[in-house]
Amino acid sequence: MNRALRYATVGAIAVSLIAGGSAAAFAAPQDLHAAKPVVATAPAAASLTAKASVNSVKAWQEFRISGTAKGLKAGTKVTVQQKQGTKWVSLPAQTPVAKSGAYSVRVKLGIKGANQLRMAAGKTVSPAVSVTVR
Repeated sequence: MNRALRYATVGAIAVSLIAGGSAAAFAAPQDLHAAKPVVATAPAAASLTAKASVNSVKAWQEFRISGTAKGLKAGTKVTVQQKQGTKWVSLPAQTPVAKSGAYSVRVKLGIKGANQLRMAAGKTVSPAVSVTVR
């Protein structure tokens, strides 16, 4: 009786091993030439930074606004904009973006008081910087 139980157990184990092995053998083979899924990535959003070289100037005294552009092609023109009332007005001060993404532009302001300035390239704008004209 003991021997019969042992044979039955060994037989059951053998059957399960064979069945498991054959199941793996009949699994669908992977197609090594199948196209891999392409994950679309959105282009990086363009952005601009801006920093004025001074916090305050005399009327018509020259200063610089410099910064970096990300997601914009080299040579793209960036323009200085000034907040006048509730509107942003483009000033006749612009410069191209360098290959490194850096830019620097000379600015002169005549409107006394705190002036809010930003850089723009199409719909991409930098955060505003403040320069006080005395």
